[in-house]
Amino acid sequence: MSKLIGFFKDVVSEMRKVSWPRRKELTRYTIVVLSTVVFMAVYFGLVDLGISRVLEWYLAL
Repeated sequence: MSKLIGFFKDVVSEMRKVSWPRRKELTRYTIVVLSTVVFMAVYFGLVDLGISRVLEWYLAL
């Protein structure tokens, strides 16, 4: 049990050393992540659509 308590004390100690982002930084990072996710979703959607059309064309021959 003392190992578990020591572990959590170490966790708290390390969390105090963490440099947390400011609100402005956090907003900027959130926008970057969301725009990247949207871009990748559109990209893979278009790639999937293209591959589907090519396969439909090939199977229709």
